[in-house]
Amino acid sequence: MSAPEHPSGLEVQALEAGYGAAQVLRGASLHVGHGEVVALLGRNGMGKTTLVRSVMGLRPPEPRAGAVRWDGTDLLGLPPHRIARLGVSIVPQGRRLLPSLTVMEHLTSLKPARVRTGWTVARVLELFPRLAERRSHRGGELSGGERQMLAIGRALMTDPRLLLMDEPTEGLAPVMVQHVCTIIAELRSAGLGVLLVEQNLFSALAVADRVYVMDTGRIVHEQPAATVQLEAMLRFLAVR
Repeated sequence: MSAPEHPSGLEVQALEAGYGAAQVLRGASLHVGHGEVVALLGRNGMGKTTLVRSVMGLRPPEPRAGAVRWDGTDLLGLPPHRIARLGVSIVPQGRRLLPSLTVMEHLTSLKPARVRTGWTVARVLELFPRLAERRSHRGGELSGGERQMLAIGRALMTDPRLLLMDEPTEGLAPVMVQHVCTIIAELRSAGLGVLLVEQNLFSALAVADRVYVMDTGRIVHEQPAATVQLEAMLRFLAVR
């Protein structure tokens, strides 16, 4: 009998993970298809960032059970650089830029500027014209919105097919939130899958195809974004 086929894209199945003696993920399962934006919602401390870090192979946390597959390839146990080579990239919460490096140095740290295939410096700067204007500025000299653009651009330089975005609109002005949502929609149109961790329900619903709600390490709700009733979802999130 042939082995069952795994769905394409990202498959997280009954994942358990934690930090030392603390159990955070308690059997979380979700799926992100190619060219699909999936929002992961929930209050602080529910395990959303732990799930994203587990998918990317970042330590801590320490996965303890379950499976994480990307196009059928098992990711658990692989180091982050090997996961990145498989087409998975992360835009971490807090941007994690180096304040002493310039915009150009951030963008070329993972791929030389001479490369002309995939995501190039020129392509990133076309997507983010503001970064082109600030190319010689250091990370510590950028505004919050500019830092978020750079964090996304840096992730794109690895030529991902799946982008993990952890709170990309956190701390941004409304006009910049709208801009980030526009960029996410453009990336979906280019065929990227996006797992979007958000607390901002409004921005998540503006771009997501489906939403998951996480509570104490478990996925407790899944729904197509187009069918979400805003007031009902706000009440649901509030009582979790």
